[in-house]
Amino acid sequence: MKKLSVLFAAAMMVVSVGMAKAQKIATLDVAGILNAMPEKKKADAEITTFVNAKQAEMKKKAEAAQAKYALYQKEAATKTEAENKARMEEMQKLQEEMGQMEDKMRKDATAKQDLLFEPIEKKLMDIVTKVAKANGYDYIMDANSTGLVYKAGPDATPAVKKELGL
Repeated sequence: MKKLSVLFAAAMMVVSVGMAKAQKIATLDVAGILNAMPEKKKADAEITTFVNAKQAEMKKKAEAAQAKYALYQKEAATKTEAENKARMEEMQKLQEEMGQMEDKMRKDATAKQDLLFEPIEKKLMDIVTKVAKANGYDYIMDANSTGLVYKAGPDATPAVKKELGL
């Protein structure tokens, strides 16, 4: 019985090795292709413009808060304790608003990036699928992935770039 199970295990290993050799695997430089696509460059520029505008808005508000804080510090000796306490509460509220504004900016930037990148990623995946089917690839792995242990198979990057017109 033990010999039968060893024989079965050996047969399974031979079959699995044979099946693995039959599969065609290629690598693809996903980041390189995305960075070469004009749509991605345009989306990156749009996101950068959006973030820069929001950061400039936040900087103005921060500078105004800084000036107000400096004024309050300067006048603190001439104000009553109640006035100073109210001013301190006002500054704390302003600081909270700034934090909320920064969180909203990050969420908005992420949402904008997702919206802009979705059609770009879909286009790339459609082309990758087309190239894989045309060349008989069973798998295409990202060449830049840290999970890639061995890379010696064909590279699908040129075929995908050709299909994208890059």
